[in-house]
Formats: sequence, structure tokens, C-alpha cells
Amino acid sequence: MSTVETSAGLEAIAIIGMAGRFPGARTVEQFWHNLCQGVESVVPLTDDALRTVGVDQKTLKDPNYVKAEGIIEGLDEFDAAFFGYTSREAELTDPQQRLFLECAWEALENAALDPETYGGRIGVYAGASKGGYLFYNLASNRKLIEAVGLYQTLLGNDRDFLTTQASYKLNLTGPSVTVQTSCSTSLVAVHLACQSLLNGENDAALAGGVFIKVPHATGYWYQPGGIHSPDGHCRAFDAHTQGTTMGSGVGLVVLKRLEDAIADGDCIHGLIRGSAINNDGAAKVGYTAPSLSGQANVIAEAMALAGVAPETIAYVEAHGTGTVMGDPIEIAALTQAFRQSSETSATLGKGFCAIGSVKTNIGHLDSAAGVAGLIKATLALKHQQIPPSLNFEQPNPQIDFANSPFYVNTQLTDWPSNGTPRRASVSSLGIGGTNAHVILESAPSLEPASPSRDWQLLLLSAQTSTALATATTNLVAHLKQHPDLNLADVAHTLQRGRQSFNHRRMLVCRDLAEAVAVLATHDPQRLFTQTVAAQSPAIAFLFPGQGTQYAGMGWELYQTEPIFQQHIDHCCELIQPLLGHDLRQILYPDQHEAGSDKPALNAQPQELTLTINQTLYAQSTLFITTYALAQLWMSWGIRPQAMLGHSIGEYVAACLAGVFALEDALKLVAIRGQLMQQQPTGAMLAVYLTAEAIAPWLVEESLSLAAVNGPELCVVSGPTAAIATLEQQLTAKGIESRRLHTSHAFHSAMMEPMLDS
Repeated sequence: MSTVETSAGLEAIAIIGMAGRFPGARTVEQFWHNLCQGVESVVPLTDDALRTVGVDQKTLKDPNYVKAEGIIEGLDEFDAAFFGYTSREAELTDPQQRLFLECAWEALENAALDPETYGGRIGVYAGASKGGYLFYNLASNRKLIEAVGLYQTLLGNDRDFLTTQASYKLNLTGPSVTVQTSCSTSLVAVHLACQSLLNGENDAALAGGVFIKVPHATGYWYQPGGIHSPDGHCRAFDAHTQGTTMGSGVGLVVLKRLEDAIADGDCIHGLIRGSAINNDGAAKVGYTAPSLSGQANVIAEAMALAGVAPETIAYVEAHGTGTVMGDPIEIAALTQAFRQSSETSATLGKGFCAIGSVKTNIGHLDSAAGVAGLIKATLALKHQQIPPSLNFEQPNPQIDFANSPFYVNTQLTDWPSNGTPRRASVSSLGIGGTNAHVILESAPSLEPASPSRDWQLLLLSAQTSTALATATTNLVAHLKQHPDLNLADVAHTLQRGRQSFNHRRMLVCRDLAEAVAVLATHDPQRLFTQTVAAQSPAIAFLFPGQGTQYAGMGWELYQTEPIFQQHIDHCCELIQPLLGHDLRQILYPDQHEAGSDKPALNAQPQELTLTINQTLYAQSTLFITTYALAQLWMSWGIRPQAMLGHSIGEYVAACLAGVFALEDALKLVAIRGQLMQQQPTGAMLAVYLTAEAIAPWLVEESLSLAAVNGPELCVVSGPTAAIATLEQQLTAKGIESRRLHTSHAFHSAMMEPMLDS
């Protein structure tokens, strides 16, 4: 396990993946860019645009109708076939479920977590707002609902089925729980996901929420005294605050126990040190009103569970709706919680903690509001910058910032670590009084990955050729945007963290610049694209015979692949007493063993370097090299269903198939090479040796095979090209038993079809 330079215990929860769709941002990366640039993504809507979506002229002239909204792109886009939906099923499904499903897939990919190969259970904890799609788009078509069935219609529209639909479509087997606590839904979902992980119910979890306003891009009504702003701007904590604005969005995070994330080599964006939820109860002026004590208690409880002092928290992502009543109560509750949680409350600093609200950027995302704030704060920790909170000019006179730990952060601010973990917290408060608070910490500093191969294999796959092209383009863009990425990490993620589809593309490269150049230009000599069958193709290993050997064969693999080196060394040590030479000196003349702790291989005289082409050594070196190569491939998961060898290659195939043990195979190969070396030189021909020819070897017990077994893998007969069992092969040679001890007849039979010189 890597060293963790953090005060967090291993009970912390790691955020290893994120995905979202937000106003003005299709991706989390674009979302962060907009936040840093101070972009307000709640946009004005023109009368023409509003007429297009059905807003009548009377409404357009009403002064209380606000022509602004945080809209998201691609609301009508959905790859139905990818998720196993028919076109009709997709049409009947609420966009909240569609976009949630897409973001769930993207979040798992961002976390390099493939449900088909991941050995643990993945749970889903999330919620959605009351969707308008059923009421505005489907309910008016009574014949459609009667034809499909009301229950079938509800499966794609009722929010009870949000998480279970995702679990079904993505094959996630952990608990699947729909959470509904109004505006605090998604942060409550994160809390519950953390608890499930700490309790061992899941090994990983998706958590978040979704709100898609339907009808979309139609603005909203302002009501005096309500929570919505009259001018389409959210001015959190400002003197001119009048309410929040509306926005649509989806946000999801992928969580794991920190210990597991480190062991799995995951990319950790940040940590959840602690979280808490509660309810206000009746101690407030009304059901929809906020409660100072309820908020203060949940914040203090989260800090206590996290075991952190408030002085160590440098940023709070507030609920920050910009309402006249809500903002002052929230700051008062935070101040109270910080003071009661501090060991030195009498001297607790003032104005040391930045505060902000993402609602000033994207509006209020309702059920997705909390996770949007969580993602913002996590990105701030990761990038060591605090984005500006918008539309703030002077403080709300009802907020005593001067005597509080807080100040509104109005510009992009660097956030150095100062040698200690950076910490932030996130609040989300629901109508009805369910409050949630989460304590975040910067990701731990881990030991760098061990050195990898010079060459890396990059793999891409998709369900269609157009999707494969898009995936290629996206990868090029990602590599350009992140030039400091470790190529080995990129290759590992593409290989292990992605599902395999039929349209595939691959390249082998040595660095990011080379990868970008090949992918961008589609170099046909370097970039290979293929459509494969639905089932994995059968693999066969073909092993060559004498004549293909050469000095230095496999040297680069010997230097760079420990498994290959291990098998070469082991075989050479086993066969050395039989041949009287260390074959590594013949295989790799004038070379050195890989690794500084290995002794150098001594240079050999010219006459010895030529012996690799002499039968005495050629067959043994060829057997050992191809045997080690096959073992390397099998260690990578490339296992053959059949094997075919020519000449000495048949011995490799038989050994790998379990016909005889490696030690016995090496003995047989060594004696075979010596027998053939003794024959007169000449052109290629078949040589049949009788038992009498090898009798001296048997009498002297130079060759002692313990047993011959039935092959575990299919071996194709070289002379007949027929797939035969060992029993059939031995029976054809007059040998009855399937397990044989040393016998003249067996050795004669084994030698006959394989000898050429």
C-alpha cells in the first residue's frame, strides 16, 4: 500500500469519479472552467425563443414572469440503443432518468470502474425532483398511455424508479436507494452512500441527484416573499438579495473507502472526512422556513464526526439561496457551529474562511443542488483554487460578517496547502428541514507509481464506428489538455476501466505526444481499427521450429519483463547441467542482465557466439525463448484454446498443454539436440530414429520422464493437422497407457514425427 500523507484515517471516503451536466457545461471540466472564469450560466431568454416553446403573449408581458433560466444542452439527445432502450421506450422516459443514466455511466468511466469486471458491489444513492415530463408531454396523450399502459409509463417517469433503473441498466448489484428530501436530496444521498460504505454494504457507490425542468427554457414566475429572484440573478449574501434562480442539472460522484481506493490505485479527487444529516423539527416559524439551531447542530456534528477543528476549514460552499431570511440564518448557524466546535472559541479568528454559493453561477438545481456544491468544492481542493461567488457587492446588513469567521470570496483565489491538508465543507438545506453537511479534505499524497514499460498499449472501443471516432477525438483532446499525464496510467485506465465493445482501435506508443500525433492523424501504419465478433475469438499459439533462432532473441523482453526473465532464468538453470553451458551467454552474447543487482553476462569468444545456430544449442534456446514468451502472454490473460508447433515447437506446445513437466521437456529437448548434432550435416529431410538409436541414453538413465499426461489444452498434430487427444496419438503409435513411465517404445514414438535436420 502507498504511503498516505494525511491526517485522515483510512475510514475516510475517497471521491474517485465525478460526472455532471450543468447550465453552460456538458462536462465537469467545463463546469470548473466556467466557475473559475466567473461565468453566470443563468441566461436571459428572448421573447422569440419563449414563443417557440409555447409561452403566450400575455405571459410574456407580465412583469412577474422572469425570462431567465439555467438551461442545459442536449436535453433531447439520448443514445437509446446503447442502454438497451427501444425508441418508443426512450420517448416515454423522463429526461431526468435519461440524463441520470448517462451521467452514471460517465461517472463510472471517470472512476475507471467497469461493473462487468469489478469484483465488488456498487450501490446507487440518488434522487430526482418531481418531473414535469409526464404531466406536460405524456398525460395529454391519453391514447398513448392506454396503449403502453399506465404502469409501464410510470416506470420511466416516477422518481421511485430512478436508481433501480440505473442499477438494472448498468448491472450494479449494491443497494439501490432513491432519496427524497427536497433541495438537500443529493447531499443526503452522498451521506447515505458514505454510511453504506463504512458499514460494508457496498464496495463502491454512485451518489447524487438530478433536476430537469420541463417545460425547459421557459423562465419562471416571481412571487413576492417567495424564494425566486425577480430579475434572474442570485445575489447570495448581498445587500440587494431577493432570492434564487432556477437551473437544471445532474451531478454524480463515485465513492470508495479510502483504503480500497489506495489499494486499487484509483485517482482520488478528494476525501469526505465526515458527514451528518438531521431535521429542524418544529423549532421554526413555519414548515418551509430555515432553523438556526437545526443547521448549527448538523454542522457541528459533521465536524465532530470528521474530527477536525473549524480553524482548519478554509472554505465553505454554502446553501446560499440568496433569500432575505435564508442567508442571514445560514451564516449565523455556521458561526455558532464553528464557535462551539472550536477548542479556543474565545479566540476563534474572524474572516479566515471563504464562503460562496454555486447558485450564483448556475441557479438552484433543486434535488441536484447539494451535489453540484460538493463537486465545486472538491474541484477547488483538487486544483488548489477557490472560484468567485458572483453578484456580491456589499454584505446583507442582516449578516454580521465582521464578527464571524467568514468572508464572501469574490475572485479566483489560490489555495496553497501550507504543508497541511486543505479542508472545505458543504451545506445543503431542504424545504421541510432536512439538513446535510459534509466535511471535505484534499486528496492524500501518494507514492508515485512504479516504473512501467517504455511502450504502452492504448485501447479504445465503442458500440458503433461513429462512437469510436468520437471516443478517439475525446481522447486526443484530453491528452492535449493534460500533458503531464502518466502514459502508463492512461493505458491502464483504458484497458481495465472501460467495457469492451465490438468496434475497436489500438496503438502502441512511447509518450503522450506520439499518442496524440497518431490518434489525430489516424496513421494507418500505427493506428489499427477492427470490428470484432460478438464473442471473443478463439486464440491459438503457433510455435516455430529450428531455423528461426538468432542471437539476442527476446533480449528487450528479458530486460523489461520480469515474468519473461524469470522463466528464461529458470529454464537455463535447469538445462545447464545437461548442456554444460549457461544458455543465457549464448542467447545474449556481449549483453548484461537486466537490473543493477544482476551480475553481468560475460562476453564469449567468437566461436561460442556462433553456437546458437548449431543444433546442439539452437533447439534448447528456441524452446526456452518461446516457452517464456508463452508464459508472459498467459500472465497477461492471453490464454490459448489450441496450440500448434513445428518441430521443436511441438515440444513447447506439449509442455504447455501439460503433457509432461518442464524439467522432463528440457531433458528431452537437450537429448534431441545432442542426437541431431551428432548426425552428418546435409539438407532438410525427415530422420527417423529407432529405439536402438537412443537406447544408450535410456540405459544410462540420462533421460527419465516421470509421466506422460493427457493434455489440458488442445494440441494440433503437426504431421496430420488433426486435433487429437494424447490417447489417440499414443494409440496410433502402439502405446496403450495414458500415463506411461520411461519406455523404449514411448521415446521412439515421441521422436519419430518431430526430428528434422
